[in-house]
Amino acid sequence: MQLVEVTDAATAKAFILANVEINKMDPHYIRPLDKDIRQIFDPCRNKTFAHGEVIRWILEDAQGRLIGRIAAFVNTRYTNKGDDMPVGGIGFFDCINDQRAADILFDVSKHWLMQRGMHAMDGPVNFGERDRWWGLLVHGFEEPLYCMNFNPPYYRALFEDYGFRTFYNQLCFSLEIHKPFHKKILNRHAAVAADPAFQFVHADKRRLEKFARDFAIVYNKAWAGHEGMKAMPEEQAIRMFRQMKPVMDEQIVWFVYHHKDPVAIFINLPDLNQWFKYLDGRFSLWDKLRFMRIKKTRTNTKMVGLVFGIVPEYQGKGVDGYMIVEASKVLQQLAYTQYEMQWIGDFNPKMINLARRFGETLNSRTLTTYRYLFDPLKEFNGHPLVG
Repeated sequence: MQLVEVTDAATAKAFILANVEINKMDPHYIRPLDKDIRQIFDPCRNKTFAHGEVIRWILEDAQGRLIGRIAAFVNTRYTNKGDDMPVGGIGFFDCINDQRAADILFDVSKHWLMQRGMHAMDGPVNFGERDRWWGLLVHGFEEPLYCMNFNPPYYRALFEDYGFRTFYNQLCFSLEIHKPFHKKILNRHAAVAADPAFQFVHADKRRLEKFARDFAIVYNKAWAGHEGMKAMPEEQAIRMFRQMKPVMDEQIVWFVYHHKDPVAIFINLPDLNQWFKYLDGRFSLWDKLRFMRIKKTRTNTKMVGLVFGIVPEYQGKGVDGYMIVEASKVLQQLAYTQYEMQWIGDFNPKMINLARRFGETLNSRTLTTYRYLFDPLKEFNGHPLVG
């Protein structure tokens, strides 16, 4: 077996193709868009390079066939509650079902990280935000959501037999949209709906900046400062909404107002992978035209929950039930039948309980963030509970 560092266009292409070669026979595999992977490793497009560095390798067998890949990275701003040491990361791991091959990839990453002063490595994680390419799939081997990791079941043994241990689990919950709600939710809805000062509305692309500003207001009150989450400037929210605009379904981006003040948000998108899976990783100008045609002609029945938040002074007052039931009324008229939330860490019981209050939720998939300590004598601790 031969380990090759990614240093040019040819090896960068091989890095992408390694994922395809190892997963292509699985009927649930959806090839990520090549551009989404390339931008992770582009200093001009990934702001994490301002405070981090990354390296990539591919692994070939004696015949030159791709049998694995991995990336290792240092991000000086990466930290988790309770950490008392610098922790590096590995990600974009793929490997044939061979522990020797996996060990080669893990070993080279470990040594590279140790040379940079790291005391442990977490993986598989992203060189960037935690809302994408984060965690190893260990339960729910169905079609992945957009920018979600997908891997064969045997990867779990490759990690654990090397010595990785579970740092935390990432739980995704799904819901059949047309199933009835618990009576408690209906009661909470009724109490708020009786107050005419509350208003439930969906976004309007013609007034996108207005809704982006309202989003920032609620997001910052509900989430900023929560376990290290940063405040979102108005300009950033506007950029985000502009980026979402081409694929946004206005009718599933919801806001609650009280006396015209934004007090809650429920932001969802169609599952883009239900369209992107027909593009085989490509997104050239021609493929963009194909995408627009696919989007118009293929009904998307799955929506993905991105953000659910209520400003603190309105929490515990039934606004969650009000928003959920009002959203359900809208969904009865739309084509969506399945709803899946982005992952919630098992260290956050408050958010898990909130997710379960949506109705008859199902733990649709679980991903795991693993940690490997370079000092075998150091005590291992999982992620502490928050909230």
